[in-house]
Amino acid sequence: MTLQTGSPAFTTVGRIHREAPALDALIAPGTVIETLADGFIWTEGPVWIAEGDYLLFSDVPGNKMYRWSEQAGVSVFLDPSGYDGPDPSAFREPGSNGLIRGPAGTILMCDHGNRAVASLDLAARRKTFLATHFEGKRFNSPNDLALASTGAIYFTDPPYGLEGLDASPLKEQPHNGVYRLDPDGAVTLLDGSLSFPNGILLSPDERTLYVAVSDPDRPVWISYSLDAAGAISRGRIFADSSPEVALGLPGLPDGMTIDRHGNLFATGPGGVHIMTPDGTRIGRIDTGQAIANCTFGEDGSTLFLASTGMIARLPTLTSGLGS
Repeated sequence: MTLQTGSPAFTTVGRIHREAPALDALIAPGTVIETLADGFIWTEGPVWIAEGDYLLFSDVPGNKMYRWSEQAGVSVFLDPSGYDGPDPSAFREPGSNGLIRGPAGTILMCDHGNRAVASLDLAARRKTFLATHFEGKRFNSPNDLALASTGAIYFTDPPYGLEGLDASPLKEQPHNGVYRLDPDGAVTLLDGSLSFPNGILLSPDERTLYVAVSDPDRPVWISYSLDAAGAISRGRIFADSSPEVALGLPGLPDGMTIDRHGNLFATGPGGVHIMTPDGTRIGRIDTGQAIANCTFGEDGSTLFLASTGMIARLPTLTSGLGS
């Protein structure tokens, strides 16, 4: 594992593709991407912890959660982060995946190995499982999640954690679902028709739910309208990355973040696709590797990238929702 520990020593990587002049209002021309640490297997789920000025992220196949800060560099925060049994051979990716901020002192997490949505107490490093089953059957491997102001948690459940994916003998659900977990513990299936639902995100006004579909045969982002009760209407294709897949660019639609103006920073083929609220693409952040997820942190205007085996960052001229 390689760690860079002071801004002058950070190496730079990749480039930023300007696809429309509107990008200049979000990322300044000449901005560079810095590599903070590398040597991981597959990084995911970055979340910034403002109370301690540090970043947490998952190495999903490595079954570890890591902590990074400017002062201390990188260290293991939780090991194992997911499956803790004697034989992990049934799991393709046994660790934690998506991480987001929860109530004070906690994060909410998708736990592939325990096939659960969980809450993690950051001080005690202790998990509480919030949901493990739907209609009496275990989830596949919850992947990503979004928290509404009502306390409802929206999450996706593809089979990526299971060895064999849909053919895994552990798979109990007949679908790969998009769900809502209500504060009272009730779980509702919102959409069971998607092949590989992955990243999930709410718009700033919580009237739109975005879901990334990481299917090379249908690499799209879906948007759903949400009513006041958190129910969805029929989804529509918000954006399609089939042209980038056809070019062989690395990655598929995966994790996302959003700024306070509703601009999406959505990982997909070739990096992070930057899209306005109407789906117009204005730029792409390219590290040369697949980028699985991204989040805003530090003062709210730094974008952190979980890019295959590395963690990277770049400054922006915008700020994340809630910053």
